[in-house]
Amino acid sequence: MGRRINFINPFGTTAYDEVITKTLGHYRAEGTELKVTHLENCPPDIDYFYSKHMIEMSLYEAVIRSEEAGYDAVIVGCLYDPGVRVARELVDIPVIGPLEASFQMAPYFGHSFMLLTDHRKAVPYLRDSALLCGGGANLRGVDAIDWFVRDMIGDRKAVVKDIMRLSKETAKRMDAECVIMGCTIIAAIYQEHLMEGGTPSEVPIVNPNLIALKVAEGLADLHRNGGYHLARSGFYQKPTGHYLAEFNRARKAWNASKPEFGGA
Repeated sequence: MGRRINFINPFGTTAYDEVITKTLGHYRAEGTELKVTHLENCPPDIDYFYSKHMIEMSLYEAVIRSEEAGYDAVIVGCLYDPGVRVARELVDIPVIGPLEASFQMAPYFGHSFMLLTDHRKAVPYLRDSALLCGGGANLRGVDAIDWFVRDMIGDRKAVVKDIMRLSKETAKRMDAECVIMGCTIIAAIYQEHLMEGGTPSEVPIVNPNLIALKVAEGLADLHRNGGYHLARSGFYQKPTGHYLAEFNRARKAWNASKPEFGGA
C-alpha cells in the first residue's frame, strides 16, 4: 500500500482545488495517493487575519480527521503555514507547512533567496514568520505582486506576467539568487504556465507546493517505517490525563457550534 497524503487547501471554497490538483499531482512519486481537499463552512480566503484564525479552528479538525482516515502526512496549503505548529500537537503523522519546508530547501536552489508573496498585508506577516521558520541570514527580503488570491484565480495570464517581471526585478534589487513563490496559488499558476509550455523565469523559482509534497513523501515514508517521531516533551506535547478530557470536550463543543458561511 502506497503513502497517502492530504493536501488541505485551508479555504472554505473549491475554487483552488483544480489548479492544485493539476499542477501538483503531476509530480507525485510512484505509489503516492495524493488527495486535494478544502475546508467546509469557512471563510473563502485567508487574506485577513481574523479569517485566518477562524480557518485554523476548522483546520485542526481536518488534520485530526486526516490521521483518523489513514493518511500518512498532511500538507497545509498556504504560505502562512496556518495552524501547522499547533496541528503537530494533535497528531502523530507529519504536518507540513510549505513556508517552513521552502526555507529549509531553498539553499538547494541558490545561496540566497527572497520571498515573493501575493499582497502587501502578507509582507510583514511573512517577515515575522521567517524568524520562526528558519529563513536565516540568506533570506534577502519579502515583496508582493499585489494580487489577492480570489482575483488571481480568474486572471492567471496577468498573474504570470507579474510573476515573471517581478521575480527578475526584485531578485536583482534584493541581491537574491532564487525566489520562493510566497503563495501556494501563485506557485500553482506559475507551474500551470510551465506545464502548458510557457517560458520559465530567468531566476530559479522555489515552488512551495512541490517542496511540501516531496517533504511530505519523505517524512511519510520515515513515519511508516518507524523513522519519524515527534518530540512530546516540550512544544508538541499532547494533552494527557484530565487535559485530554478537556480537549475532547472542547473538540465536541466546537464541532457542535461551527458557524455556517455558505458558498463562496
